[in-house]
Amino acid sequence: MPQATETPRAAVPQEIDVVVVGAGFGGMYMLHCLRGIGLSAIVFDTAAGVGGTWYWNRYPGARCDVESMQYSYSFSEQLQQEWQWSEVFAGQPEILRYANHVADRLDLRRDMRFETRVSAAEFDAATRRWTVRTDRGDVVRATYCVMATGCLSAARMPDLPGLASFKGNTYHTGHWPHQGVDFSGLRVGVVGTGSSAIQSIPVIAAQAAHVTVFQRTPNFSIPSRNGPMPDAYAQSWKDDYTARRAEARASRNGILAYPNDQPAIDTAEPERTAIYEQRWESGGTTFMAAFNDLIFNQASNDTAAEFVRGKIRQMVKDPARAELLAPSSHPIGTKRICVDTDYYLSYNRPNVDLIDVRGAPIEAVTPDGLRVGGKDYAFDAIVFATGFDAMTGALTRMGIVGRAGQALADKWQAGPRTYLGLMTAGFPNMFMITGPGSPSVLSNMMVSIEQHVDWISDCLAHLTERRLDRIEPILAAEDEWVQHVNDVAYTTLYPQAASWYMGANIPGKPRVFMPYIGGVGAYRKKCDDIAANGYDGFMLSGPAGVAIAAE
Repeated sequence: MPQATETPRAAVPQEIDVVVVGAGFGGMYMLHCLRGIGLSAIVFDTAAGVGGTWYWNRYPGARCDVESMQYSYSFSEQLQQEWQWSEVFAGQPEILRYANHVADRLDLRRDMRFETRVSAAEFDAATRRWTVRTDRGDVVRATYCVMATGCLSAARMPDLPGLASFKGNTYHTGHWPHQGVDFSGLRVGVVGTGSSAIQSIPVIAAQAAHVTVFQRTPNFSIPSRNGPMPDAYAQSWKDDYTARRAEARASRNGILAYPNDQPAIDTAEPERTAIYEQRWESGGTTFMAAFNDLIFNQASNDTAAEFVRGKIRQMVKDPARAELLAPSSHPIGTKRICVDTDYYLSYNRPNVDLIDVRGAPIEAVTPDGLRVGGKDYAFDAIVFATGFDAMTGALTRMGIVGRAGQALADKWQAGPRTYLGLMTAGFPNMFMITGPGSPSVLSNMMVSIEQHVDWISDCLAHLTERRLDRIEPILAAEDEWVQHVNDVAYTTLYPQAASWYMGANIPGKPRVFMPYIGGVGAYRKKCDDIAANGYDGFMLSGPAGVAIAAE
């Protein structure tokens, strides 16, 4: 019987118009748009297939916190109409199937190279081109680079002594084995209580002999109320997609949340509680749209936070455990609010323990488990739900060098600096999809991805039509934008939380509020106005090197 042979990897062109890094939803749509404006492109991704974060994050219970009917591409009416979601909040396997469906329908894979990591990208001012190198030995010269690396793609393992000595298996929720994990009969330690832990703990607890959760900071979580997708609900969206998408694009966070335009603090307590109850029963992150001042007014925020703490106390039978799970160190919503299925109820199970590590942190990994506060805990497996080096990690680790030999990691040493979250001064022709300084993680990522890709493709078409080949932000424009991003952030309660929005989960990372909180609709208008004004704040030039647009 003949042995199967590996399919040969298609050749990589040495010269190309655009290199795209990342084959998630950003990179996929970017490739489609580049083809549409007649530019040649190649996409590199370390994964073995498309999907980005949904390729890697296969942990038990992984699910989107945006409703399925809104977490999808809007650029193709055919795609919108033909795809059928099975659940109100789609799980990882279904979202990955959707990504593969799109890749098939648009024939994207022929211009993608998988299992290939970009190890370096350097701009040559003399040739006005980027040289991109990969771990497979590829060397590609391109006029433009588009970083579609994702905001949550650089998984963070904690720096714990003895990690290599553990005799059991360790897992990170951001790099889950594709064959799955059977925890039946095992003693499992879970480190972290962020979104991935909140989704995975109920599933693991239903399977494992015993689960011990190590919590440093409790998070607010709202029940998803997930279930099968009602046919009538799906059809109502498909019949009205044009209007609903337009409304979402003009909203604060790119999600139709039907916000209540009244302040919580000015609402009588019985009515306020009734509104919170309605949002709680509806489920999902739209709870934060219950009133219009929850992220601006501490007193209003306190009413929402105390409502959710009250729900936690109702659900968790052990009063002491309930208090450990009830967040009190940050305003609700200033860390990414989580969405769950039976998370708090899991702590009523006899096989689930909760260990508070705020006062007694994890000291070490031992051959048999974890040592915390001088006490040893024995496990057969440890799950690290410890998050990501968000928004910047994938870029600063890539070996990106701009003009004058400046490394991106050096430029961003005190925090990321961008113009609009799209480009950064000193790095001509390098675009970022949902980069720091854009709404990105504070929004429906699909809405923000499409807006960025559309803007970038329109910009490249503009340059091509005018025989230009270089664009770079003016430093003064970048400085003004960075200041604006921070000024807007500090009009809200967000900076009060030691969140990954601030880089607080990475030891030594500068505390800078990275996403733009001014709203998806306002941000879109700003980007469109800048383009309409001849790309105000950017320097554009042609092969002769003579600037033709500036200031």
